[in-house]
Amino acid sequence: MEPVLEQFKAFAKSGHDIFDGVFRRRNPFEILKRLQREAFSDLMKLRDRQEKIERMLSFYKSSKGGPFQEASTHVRGQMDFTGALLIMGDFNQQNLDIINKAGIKTGIDSRFVFETTIGKDNTLAAEFVASRTGKEHHGDVFEMPLSLAKLSYTTKVNDWLSLTAVPVGAQCRDVAVGSNSFDQPGKGLTDFSSFGPPLLNLRNGSALGIAARKSCFIASLAQFVSGLGIPFDSNTTDNSYSTFVQLACQLPRGTKLSILGNHQLPFVSKQLRELGAFTIPLVLSNQREASETEHEASPYNGTRARVSGGSTAIMLESELDGFTKLGGWVEMKALNPNSAQWAITLSDVSEDSFGWGMSLGGIGADHFQAESYLKLNMGDKFCLKPGLAFATDGNSRIGALMLRSNWSL
Repeated sequence: MEPVLEQFKAFAKSGHDIFDGVFRRRNPFEILKRLQREAFSDLMKLRDRQEKIERMLSFYKSSKGGPFQEASTHVRGQMDFTGALLIMGDFNQQNLDIINKAGIKTGIDSRFVFETTIGKDNTLAAEFVASRTGKEHHGDVFEMPLSLAKLSYTTKVNDWLSLTAVPVGAQCRDVAVGSNSFDQPGKGLTDFSSFGPPLLNLRNGSALGIAARKSCFIASLAQFVSGLGIPFDSNTTDNSYSTFVQLACQLPRGTKLSILGNHQLPFVSKQLRELGAFTIPLVLSNQREASETEHEASPYNGTRARVSGGSTAIMLESELDGFTKLGGWVEMKALNPNSAQWAITLSDVSEDSFGWGMSLGGIGADHFQAESYLKLNMGDKFCLKPGLAFATDGNSRIGALMLRSNWSL
């Protein structure tokens, strides 16, 4: 009897353990504890994966980063409109020549400059322009397509030395000291009162320049190459080498004196004009005799004078007070007084809503011109300049009522 009773007790105990385990697993507190343990385990796995991904990304950035990794690009824009009502005694070629000499250029001129700063001391800039002369499309739309006019790279080696490379559209003002074509407050109605000596505006193809500063002196030296890979009869500067030099001195009271020079040496060999763009030859052999022979037999002789020459200019800028700026320049070709060009400008460069400006200029002993204008600043981005211009050349005279407006971005 006792063995049967012991077996019954063992069976009852095992049944109780089974039912107790089933009910214990269905206990909500036990279920929550188990879910918490599983969730914590999943969170730890996700954290480990996140740390691995962050380590991989940091390694990729440090190993694959290039020079443009921290580059930032700034866009500047400018739209310039100039109109004129000409007053002349007769419509002839002499009066048209006076307009060209006086630098009266009308139309719409648009420019956009993209500047990318690479690191702290390097700048890459691309300038796109829409010329004043466009073309009609379908008889009612006047198109002025943008084209690449300039590409430049500037690097600052240290506090006193900087280098500039301009592979496309180089001008002397690109390597000149203190010359900024986007500086609008002092610009007048004509080229004489807006851009300084003409040698600064010559387009010379490609350029490589260097500028050094020491105390109050600044020196700039640049070498230009123009016309390589361009047909000789195209509307461009003659195929030539040219060297530009500038020495500027910063005087007290905001006065700056600059001496500029540009010497041009044309290509003699016809083969040099047949090279591709951005190709600069370095010839080691003595080609003097071959050049002379080719010069005698060249079919281009007589079509265009290809002689070496140059220009020299002196510029003086002074700030009479915090709002008035006085400037003047004189330029001569081959130090010939008969070819002297000069201009004197006096303008209000303040940012007030109302300003003024005037200019006197001339070429040689025959050409003389004068202009005066008012400046109306309508906000920080728009400027309106109505004014009068007068020019005389020999016995010919013209007057002009002019209006110039500028909108900048």
